[in-house]
Amino acid sequence: MIRVLVAGLGNMGRSHALAYHHDPAFQVVGLVNRSAPDLPEALRGYPVSPDFREALARLKPDLVCIATYSDSHADYAVAALEAGCHVFVEKPLATTVADAERVVAAAARARRKVVVGYILRHHPSWQRLIAEARAMGGPYVFRLNLNQQSQGPTWEVHKALMQTTSPIVDCGVHYVDVMCQITDAPPVEVRGMGLRLSDEIAPEMYNYGHFQVLFGDGSLGWYEAGWGPMMSDTAFFVKDVVSPKGAVSIRMPENARSDDIDTHTRTSLLRVHRVGAADEDISMAGEPGHQALCDREAAFVARAITEDLDLTRHLSDAVRSLAVCLAADESVRTGMPVKL
Repeated sequence: MIRVLVAGLGNMGRSHALAYHHDPAFQVVGLVNRSAPDLPEALRGYPVSPDFREALARLKPDLVCIATYSDSHADYAVAALEAGCHVFVEKPLATTVADAERVVAAAARARRKVVVGYILRHHPSWQRLIAEARAMGGPYVFRLNLNQQSQGPTWEVHKALMQTTSPIVDCGVHYVDVMCQITDAPPVEVRGMGLRLSDEIAPEMYNYGHFQVLFGDGSLGWYEAGWGPMMSDTAFFVKDVVSPKGAVSIRMPENARSDDIDTHTRTSLLRVHRVGAADEDISMAGEPGHQALCDREAAFVARAITEDLDLTRHLSDAVRSLAVCLAADESVRTGMPVKL
C-alpha cells in the first residue's frame, strides 16, 4: 500500500485526496493546508497540518501529492524527492523552466517517480482525438481555447491564481501538451498577446490572453484563455485539429457552460471530417467526469510506482509544454516573438 500525503486542499487537492481515499492501492496518512479547509465527509477523519515540511518529516510518506499554488510546486517536489518520496504534482510543474528542470534532475538523482497532473492524458475521448489526428498526418493547425466566465468563489480562486500565474500558463500547459502529443515536432517560436480586463487584479497581470506557437514541422497552434465575470460564454470551448486530410473536433451540447468544472474535460461528441468523405460523429456518452478522471490519474500514479514505468517522455513533455506557455507569457509582456 502506498502511503500518501496530500498538500493543498483546493478544488484539485480535494479531488486527488478523494481518489486516494477510495483507491485500495493508497493509504492517506495526512493532509496539508495553510488554513482550516472545508472538507467533504470522507476526508474529515484525516489529520491536517499547516506546515508541509513538518508533516513530510513526521509522516514519512511514500508519495506526496502537491496541489498547492504554482509557485510552491518545484520547492515542495524537490523536498519530497530528497526525502525519498515519489511525487504527483499538479500542473504546471513549476513557474520557470529552470525550476521544472530542477525537479526532473532531483527525480533522477533520487530514482523516484514524478507524475505531472495532465488530466487529459487519462481521458478516453482526448486519447481518441489524439489518435484520430495523428492518423491523418500533419502539418496541423491546432485551434484550442478555454475561457471561463468565473464569478463569486470561482473568480476569487482565479484572482488568487493570478498572483503567480496567468491564465494562458495555468490552463495552456494542458493543451500545448495535446499539441505536442499529436505532432511530435519541437516548438520553435511563440507569439503572445494579453489584456488586463479587471481592476481587481495586479497592474502587471492580465486575465485574458492568447498565443500562437510554431512547430518544426510547420504546424501552427493557437490557444486562448480568459478568466473573470466579464468573459463571454459564447465560443468559450473550441477544440479543433485540422490537417491537409481533414479535421477532428470536439463538439459540445448547446447548454454547456464555461463555469461548470466538468465542461473543461467533457467532450460529448467527436466529429471526424475527412476530405471527400462523409463526416463521422463518434459519441462520447458515458465518458468519465472530473472526479472519475482524478481516480484514473491516481491509478496511473500507482502503476508508475509499482510497475516502475519509464516517465522520461512524460517529464520532457511537461517541461516542453511549460516552456511554450512561459514563452507566450514573455511575449505578452515584451510584445516580441520568442524563439525556443
